[in-house]
Amino acid sequence: MSRSASLSAAVAPEAVHPSLWLASQLAHSATRCADTGFAALSAQLPGGGWPLGVLIDLLVQQHGIGELRLLRPALLGLGKRPIVLLQPPHAPQALALAALGLEPSQLVWIRSGAKSGDALWAAEQVLRSGCCGALLLWQNHARGETLRRLHLAAQSGDTLFCMLRPLAAAQDASPAPLRLSLHTAPGGINIGFVKRRGPQRDTPLFLPLTPSLLQRHAPLDRTTPATAPARSILPALVG
Repeated sequence: MSRSASLSAAVAPEAVHPSLWLASQLAHSATRCADTGFAALSAQLPGGGWPLGVLIDLLVQQHGIGELRLLRPALLGLGKRPIVLLQPPHAPQALALAALGLEPSQLVWIRSGAKSGDALWAAEQVLRSGCCGALLLWQNHARGETLRRLHLAAQSGDTLFCMLRPLAAAQDASPAPLRLSLHTAPGGINIGFVKRRGPQRDTPLFLPLTPSLLQRHAPLDRTTPATAPARSILPALVG
């Protein structure tokens, strides 16, 4: 090795500490990652997958645009570990879950009280218990200190922890090392990289999503506002 190459290797950020990286490169994830199942997306994430044991912020344009199909490969890769659905926008339906390939018996649906603090408390207990493979938490608002508590609780285990919030939350600060915005697009979704440990990417990543078997036989109206009377609970659970 030449002297210049030796000096280059010596000052490489990862040579100083594994948590350091150049702004022009993706960070080397210090945590274990779950395969996303989408090569194009994995190539844009530090560690090449969904980081486990941390808070992941998924900021959705509206419920049911493909967020569960996006997470489906990772959820299927959890084996038989329980998957917790906390405060989903609609009641879970066994048929919709089966269409995604998820065993209804594997999922735990938690309904908290009217106060958002109840759901956040429940989420912290799930994370600290370390008994679940994944926790999906739907919330409209969460204070910064609450997000920090949840992120810290997630670090005590290897749970895939995703908080699904409205796009407007992208303007708020968050300790989440990975924040993605999800926008509807014909044939799939557009993924924006609000925050990641790596270079800024301004161009959204289009990810084609194959409709589930149930969606092919029962087309869904994804434009129905979440506040309107729901004719079907499928968009939130097949999306």
